[in-house]
Amino acid sequence: MKWNPFNTSVGLALGGGAAKGIAHIGVLKAFEEEGVRISYISGTSIGALVAAYYAFGKTTDEMLAVGEQLSFKRMTSFSLLRKGGFFTTDAIRDMIVEDLGDVDIENALIPLAICTTDIVSGEQVVLEKGNLANAVCASVAVPGVFSPVEIDGRKLVDGGLVENVPVSLVEDLGAGIIVGVDLNGVKRYPEPSGMIDVLGNAIDICMDLKTRDQLKQADIVLSLDLTHYSRADNTDRIEPLVMEGYRPMKAKIRKLLWFKRTNTLRYILKVLIDIVPLKVPEFIRRKLKETLPSITIR
Repeated sequence: MKWNPFNTSVGLALGGGAAKGIAHIGVLKAFEEEGVRISYISGTSIGALVAAYYAFGKTTDEMLAVGEQLSFKRMTSFSLLRKGGFFTTDAIRDMIVEDLGDVDIENALIPLAICTTDIVSGEQVVLEKGNLANAVCASVAVPGVFSPVEIDGRKLVDGGLVENVPVSLVEDLGAGIIVGVDLNGVKRYPEPSGMIDVLGNAIDICMDLKTRDQLKQADIVLSLDLTHYSRADNTDRIEPLVMEGYRPMKAKIRKLLWFKRTNTLRYILKVLIDIVPLKVPEFIRRKLKETLPSITIR
């Protein structure tokens, strides 16, 4: 429960999902068209890459050019010289530096937080400052596939191991209303067609239970069914995948505006229900719960 009923700033948390992350561009396009300002943004894995581009001022139209490069073959560099993975994230780093410059996270136009995992300690490592390209590369480094990225003495990998939709990060940044985008919202898994799909399914299965629990922190959850899209390459279906994120967000975004307007009322009702339960008869408490504004975007 948030204790500032007047904080209606929007925080957007973009989840992991490899090449399916093109759908995030559609979500952002819906925000742009409706004129809803995103005050804080966070990302895990592919969500970190998309969040980074948006936080540093790229429009959704400009980001579509990046989407055309989001395939496993284009975004990886094979190496036998690195320990911990068959591939490096060098190609991703080069793309970020070319498009955004060799910049630091704290210089973003929108406050940005990137979720990673320390592969040695198992701890979540949240990056809010330091080199942007290194941070994103760490967040996308799927264990066993990509070599870990060393930052400040820590070996960092895919943040999805600890928080695949990093809603806690935007809350910590200061968001009053949290929107979480889950690219694996439907709990079934596609038939694997290669090593990347097998590893991806295994990781998703491990993460999903934890993700469902963590998403309870979000005020609005956008759960997408992208089971018919590839984890490795969707460059031949960019427009349909963008629309997978755009349509549901566009259809429901006015409810987000309504949510902002009723934030103070929600706060008062929650206080009545949770803080002074002994002073409110049970049948009234049940009625209040039934009337609380509640939004789940699916």
